[in-house]
Amino acid sequence: MPWTRNEMAGRAARELEDGFYVNLGIGIPTLVADNIPDGINVTLQSENGMLGLGPYPREDDVDADIINAGKETITELVGTSYVSSADSFGMIRGGHMNLSILGAMEVAENGDIANWMIPGKMVKGMGGAMDLVAGVRRIIVLMDHVSRDGTAKFRRTCSLPLTGSNVVDMLVTDQAVFERPDRGSPFRLKEMAPGVCLEKLREITEAEFLV
Repeated sequence: MPWTRNEMAGRAARELEDGFYVNLGIGIPTLVADNIPDGINVTLQSENGMLGLGPYPREDDVDADIINAGKETITELVGTSYVSSADSFGMIRGGHMNLSILGAMEVAENGDIANWMIPGKMVKGMGGAMDLVAGVRRIIVLMDHVSRDGTAKFRRTCSLPLTGSNVVDMLVTDQAVFERPDRGSPFRLKEMAPGVCLEKLREITEAEFLV
């Protein structure tokens, strides 16, 4: 049975380490904020200038002025601070983020990522994705294993415009977890969702991976 999006976020949250500074992309990665393991103290950062993001608010605790980079309402924590966009991107470009967890449309077997546009569809811009994959020490991607039409999203090469080349370190899909020890190595299958068999996984995966 495939993992739910919350279960995918929970799996990614297991990669957090105490003291980490972490940037969460929009979409599934935002759910990581609600899945931080007990005893792990991390600081979440958002490109729109918030340092110290809290989880999603309860209905009676919504403040429309407190939002993440995806314009979703979130909460403050004790110690939350606000900085300019220039300072926020300075943190990212300066290599001060330990980890970024992003969504994607496609990931290639060599670590390329495409997550910002589909040709022919209007987009408002790349946002901070290009800076994140270039400036953050480790990149984890959360995405569905196949698209709605059944096309593999973990591919030999990306068919969509790239956000970054050879930057993905771990991939968590609704079917499995893939990781590589360094950016010169191939991805290795690390875990499979309950009920997923290797034969079926290979059928829905275009990319080559080690077992």
